This record gives sequence, structure tokens and C-alpha cells, in this order.
Amino acid sequence: MISNETEARAYVAGLTDAEGMARIEAFAALVLEENQQQNLIAKATEAHIWQRHIADSAQLTQNVSRETFNANAGGPWLDLGTGPGFPGLVIAALYPNMPVVLVESRTRRAESLERCVAALNLGKCRVEGQQLERITPFHARAISARAFAPLAKLLTLSAPFSTSTTRYVLPKGRSAAQELETLKPSIRAMFHVKHSLTDPEAGIIVKA
Repeated sequence: MISNETEARAYVAGLTDAEGMARIEAFAALVLEENQQQNLIAKATEAHIWQRHIADSAQLTQNVSRETFNANAGGPWLDLGTGPGFPGLVIAALYPNMPVVLVESRTRRAESLERCVAALNLGKCRVEGQQLERITPFHARAISARAFAPLAKLLTLSAPFSTSTTRYVLPKGRSAAQELETLKPSIRAMFHVKHSLTDPEAGIIVKA
């Protein structure tokens, strides 16, 4: 369990190399700077950005197969409702050779994401500043969403981007098990809940 900033930094460092850690450090600084201009993360979480946001995002990469990160593994990793960049931009910074698509319909947040992508030189990451329903479907290798929509609605909206091999990693906080129970049994059977490393009461809904 990750219980403080020191442990969170060490966890993320264990997932990447020095260049990757430098990208994540730079991204954290950009988020904190932009948070003075628009409300990206709660002010109370600024001092805990590594535990509450960065490590919380990075842990999702441990819930899919290693083949997911192969540059030629198929379509991009699709992150829905990326907001300030969690989890999608953290994942893109950890795996810069993997194509990542960040969907964020709020204009100011999408513009902030564009600046971060450029600053971190993430050439395979792109921002879609529009609603998911308006994006031409493509096959996604993985789909993540931190605070996008209730589970049933999320699965319906993302269905055009999903194939039989698409992996889902959906941090759902303390409502994970409850949301999973709302699905039809045949759909529910394809998913399971993993415990979050950053919050002992939170869960991640996984289809991998």
C-alpha cells in the first residue's frame, strides 16, 4: 500500500527509467502551475499529488499484460475524460512509444493537455477536445477512465472503440464493487475488481 508522497515517488520510479521519471516530474509541476489558473485538482490534494494522482494513475499499467505497451500492439490506449491528465497523460509519459488518445471535451482542459503533450515531447499522444460520441471510432488496445461516467454508461459509450482484446482499467474509487453489480450478469462476468494501491477502500474495475 502506498501511504505517502515518498512511497508514491518510489513506486512510480520503479515503473520507468530516469527519462520517464523526469517527464513525470515535469508533468506534476505543470499541473500544479496550471492549477493556479483553473481548478484541475482539489487544492487539498496539491501536497499529495504523487500519491493521490500520479501513482494512482500509474498503477493502472500494472493491471494489463506487458504486451499492451508494445508499440505495435494495435490501436492506441484510449483515456476518457482525461481532465488534467489523469490517468492518460501519466500513462503516455511512462510509455512514450505507445500511441495514446486523450479525450477531454472541456476546452480549457483540452488546451492545457495540448500544452503538456508538447512540453513533454510526447509525439505519439494526441488530444481529442470533443465528446467521445463525435470521434470516429477506432480499435483501442486499452480503455481507461478515472471520472468519466457511471460504469454502464461508460461501457455503452466506449463500445464502438472496444474489441474482444481491448483491456479496460477503470478506477472507480469506493463504488467499484457497487457499480459492477449494476451490470447484466453476462457483462459483469467479464470484469473483476482489483484493490487500489493508493486507497485501501478504493477499487479498479479490470477487464484484461
